[in-house]
Amino acid sequence: MELFWGLVIPFIGTTLGAAMVFLMHKDMPSSLEKLLAGFAAGVMIAASVWSLLIPSLEMSSGSRIPWMPACTGFLAGMGFLLILDSLIPHLHLESTQPEGLSSSFKKTTMLVLAVTLHNIPEGMAVGITLAGALNGSGSLTIAGAMALSVGIAIQNFPEGAIVAMPLETAGHSKKKSFLLGTLSGAVEPVAGLITVLLTSLVINIMPHLLAFAAGAMIYVVVEELIPESQSGMHSNVATIGVAVGFALMMVLDVALG
Repeated sequence: MELFWGLVIPFIGTTLGAAMVFLMHKDMPSSLEKLLAGFAAGVMIAASVWSLLIPSLEMSSGSRIPWMPACTGFLAGMGFLLILDSLIPHLHLESTQPEGLSSSFKKTTMLVLAVTLHNIPEGMAVGITLAGALNGSGSLTIAGAMALSVGIAIQNFPEGAIVAMPLETAGHSKKKSFLLGTLSGAVEPVAGLITVLLTSLVINIMPHLLAFAAGAMIYVVVEELIPESQSGMHSNVATIGVAVGFALMMVLDVALG
């Protein structure tokens, strides 16, 4: 049951955020978009440190080179997202130039793919911590895994709204915008479940896998969230969002983990 809820809770956060398209009748203010993007960045940075990198280092403390698993795993995670970012056609909300391989995808499809792309490491992070807790790996606990799941769900709420509302503004129906916003988060439980299944086969390299997820999440923060939140006006609002998101995720992990 813990596995089910741990994987589903982040998806619920995205779905609730996408549902905001039915409640708001105007464009989302730029300052609010930046605040939410900054908040998401803060949550992901804190989750990468407290929920992933620190447990990775603790689990490797008895090895001959204790920092090696965390370092190599982190760099591998960054590299993995770099490859996906270079291959998958996608379009960021504030951009007019698609990234990845050239394709005939519609703008809507590439917008959804952009969010789907950075939801993959979040699903991996939840899956790895759940698998480690269920297998009794080091300092990983079910409470800590659920804290990470809740933290990801909280940052997925504004993320779902950021996806769905611009789609409605661009001319799509509220229902279609909601469905596309929800669909962008569907990859998280799938990526989480696949990670759980694979982790059970390679439990001995858990420190590498934790750091791998951290590297993938930090890639998303540096490549997408920070640039989006700091461009143009209201960058100070985004910085406040980062601080609040970081502090909230840190408290969740320390208090519940």
